[in-house]
Amino acid sequence: MNFLTFPRPYREDHEMFRDSVAKFVAAEIAPHHDQWERDHRVSREAWLKAGQAGLLLTSQPEEYGGMGGDFGHSAIIIEELAKVNASGPGFNLHSDIVAPYLMNYGTEEQKKHWLPQMARGEVITAIAMTEPGAGSDLASIRTTATKDGDDYVINGQKTFITNGHNADLIILVTKTTPDAGRKGVSLFLVEATRDGFSRGRSIEKLGQHAQDTAELFFDNVRVPASNMLGEPDRGFYYLMGELAQERLIIALRAVATMEAMHATTTAYTHERKVFGQSVFDFQTAKYRLAEAAAEIAMCRTYIDQCLAAHLERKLSPEQAAAAKLTSTEMSGRVLDVLLQLHGGYGYTREYDIGRAWADARVTRIYGGSSEVMREIISRKL
Repeated sequence: MNFLTFPRPYREDHEMFRDSVAKFVAAEIAPHHDQWERDHRVSREAWLKAGQAGLLLTSQPEEYGGMGGDFGHSAIIIEELAKVNASGPGFNLHSDIVAPYLMNYGTEEQKKHWLPQMARGEVITAIAMTEPGAGSDLASIRTTATKDGDDYVINGQKTFITNGHNADLIILVTKTTPDAGRKGVSLFLVEATRDGFSRGRSIEKLGQHAQDTAELFFDNVRVPASNMLGEPDRGFYYLMGELAQERLIIALRAVATMEAMHATTTAYTHERKVFGQSVFDFQTAKYRLAEAAAEIAMCRTYIDQCLAAHLERKLSPEQAAAAKLTSTEMSGRVLDVLLQLHGGYGYTREYDIGRAWADARVTRIYGGSSEVMREIISRKL
């Protein structure tokens, strides 16, 4: 579909990095992903290899173990994983969602202790926001952190936590002032070795089976006050400040997945014969592929503009919301069309399109649902 799109906002160093990422993905991710889907988690060995290859914390400073790059390098990892339909590795959540919280709000001691281990893949991280009774409405969370001398005692439950089973360190969203709503939210670093911390079942999802998603439980988990991330009762504002990048990550994945699945579907329709001719030779098939190509190209153009703005730290919350809303809603429609063009084989896990279709459904929910995105955009109308 390059003939429909415009030049992309990547530099030469980005494209050189893409070559190394593509080779790593081909050698260390794609051959193992089916097994990870059966295991419901990515192996720790893959995390260590990703660290050795420089694929973790690419946009964090070298003094903290990162590559010293920018979000363009992170975007390339997102795209290359999407090209092989690898939904399992939670590298971008670890590197581009968790690590920025530590970098932006952590103490020097916290950054020097955790970030280099994260960059090497020795410590895997998660962020725990969602609860059984609180999803997008973070002000209504019930997990509490109560001051007790020099410590805080944490009680509560989290669910749908990506990297939950593998995680060695969790950024936990809690209430330190329970009656203050969003003004009472604080963030804590909680090590998985703490007494009272436990993991529940691996959640059986409709898609993204290789992605490690768990329930987490906190039963009188005691952490020192020095484990607080940032200032007391400022957690909600920290979360809001980082959500634009999280939503851009989801949008980048959505459009890259559509592009990859469009390419494989086009090839399939040229090869598949029905009634003595290729599926592509039927006008209804090639016209639907043409329409999908045009829609994806339009989406790609906007997402690339958002990426360019974010590289200059100019991406607004509303632009990020529009990127996520448009790309994920479109992916639902487009991937459904592409699955249909595979016929019965599309509804199997034998072909990538079936997995991509199932994997994509949750993108309209996590990172803020489509309804929340519409609310954010509507506030500026």
